[in-house]
Amino acid sequence: MEKTKEIDLASFDLPAFYEKLENANREASMRPLNILTATFNVISAMIEFVGFVVVLLTVPELWWMVFVIIVISVPSAVINFIYRRKNFRYVRHRSKDRRQMNYYVNLTVDKDLAKEVRIFDLTDTFIDKYQNVFEKYFSGIKKLIVEESLWFSGIAVVSNITNFFLYALIVYYVMSGKFLIGDYALYTGAIVSISACVSQIISISANIYEGTLFVDNLIEFMKTEPTVVCRAQMPEKAKTNCSHTIEFQNVSFKYPGADKYVLKNINLKFAPGETVVLVGLNGAGKTTLIKLLTRLYDPTEGKILLDGVDLKDYDVSSLYALFGIVFQDFGKYAFTVRENVSFGAIHKKVVDERIRESLVRSNAEDFVGRLSEKEHTPLMRIFEQNGKELSIGQWQKIAIARAFYADADILILDEPTASLDPLAEQEIFNQFDSLRADKTSIFVSHRLSSATIASQIVVLENGMVVETGTHRELMEKKGKYHLLFSTQAQRYIEEKKDVPPIHGKKEE
Repeated sequence: MEKTKEIDLASFDLPAFYEKLENANREASMRPLNILTATFNVISAMIEFVGFVVVLLTVPELWWMVFVIIVISVPSAVINFIYRRKNFRYVRHRSKDRRQMNYYVNLTVDKDLAKEVRIFDLTDTFIDKYQNVFEKYFSGIKKLIVEESLWFSGIAVVSNITNFFLYALIVYYVMSGKFLIGDYALYTGAIVSISACVSQIISISANIYEGTLFVDNLIEFMKTEPTVVCRAQMPEKAKTNCSHTIEFQNVSFKYPGADKYVLKNINLKFAPGETVVLVGLNGAGKTTLIKLLTRLYDPTEGKILLDGVDLKDYDVSSLYALFGIVFQDFGKYAFTVRENVSFGAIHKKVVDERIRESLVRSNAEDFVGRLSEKEHTPLMRIFEQNGKELSIGQWQKIAIARAFYADADILILDEPTASLDPLAEQEIFNQFDSLRADKTSIFVSHRLSSATIASQIVVLENGMVVETGTHRELMEKKGKYHLLFSTQAQRYIEEKKDVPPIHGKKEE
């Protein structure tokens, strides 16, 4: 969890990262302790081994038996270590299978998907997919176990035959009068114990060896170095409680492991206190541009300046503190309403008055006021019996309240009202008008009515800026924005015409 704080967001786009994460997470809780316990068991077995070896070494006729037992154990040791490594390689490189199995299980128990899974009767499909992966994954493990067992069966036969001849030799010495009858029990017991100790030492050592291989997964994960770091020897501290300029200079970007550019040659400048609306069809690159601005990713080419300084030269924590943001896929946390809102400014002391004010501004005070414990009500019925399940629109209001509570210098809203009705949307935009005074604010919205308030509209298409200007300028230009806005406006007009008359009277 500590390591995850510094890992680049880009890592979460790579299957290879999830392989490292799954391997590390699976081993972190048990391997180190197992290795420590096994080490003590080896020490215990070696002490016992030395004791019985001394018993045989003191007998001139039997001292050589110690070396026979050790030599016979060599094949066992070799096979043990070989198959521990084979097992490690198999388990390490089949992380995808385990993650798929976990994914199919989680699909059947995810509360947000439960309705759709039940209606579409998908459970059996997910079970079949789980079983297919399960059979493929465990057939490989079964093959390793069978091969190893066959080798050990052969070694056990050779070992038992050898022990038989050693016992027979001791019987001969007893019958010839060289040893007493009691010596038979002592020496055969020593042979059995030495064999058992050698087997135990080999087995435990092999497990330790396997454990260290698996711990390497954890070590490799912990050595992952972040790239989104301050490159300056003397990091710039982002100034707060003031207006900021933002500039994109020849910025292009493609996601890690991808060949296609999501953004190409972006050149933009946002003045202090300016309200910018990003417009474009799905996949145009609007959300990606926001991720670059907030330095969740670094540009593949070009640079982004904040107040004339490259983002890469800022202290990352102080840079993040500038942004109050509502993402399109905002977080829904199983905490109280109060905690969910306070997450917007987690490093500041929680002020209940500001919590309530933020709920009012986000138009959430009505439904929160009806909850059993008001803002102290736990959300989501995962941990608490009295947890409250919210609609997606209510959750969105909580997320917007979080942005209000942050009271950050730069306000970024990625589809902030997508799940709200038009009246609630208008009320929230009215609140934003007062909040964004003297603040740089950036909106992403498919409802282009919100673009009319912008001091700059940026139209994106296929990752490129195709138009910029005010609403009036772009409408007069009759380009891409004019087409989008007119098409949406016409749809609203047609929908209004289709509304049935109220109480049988023709609507004016």
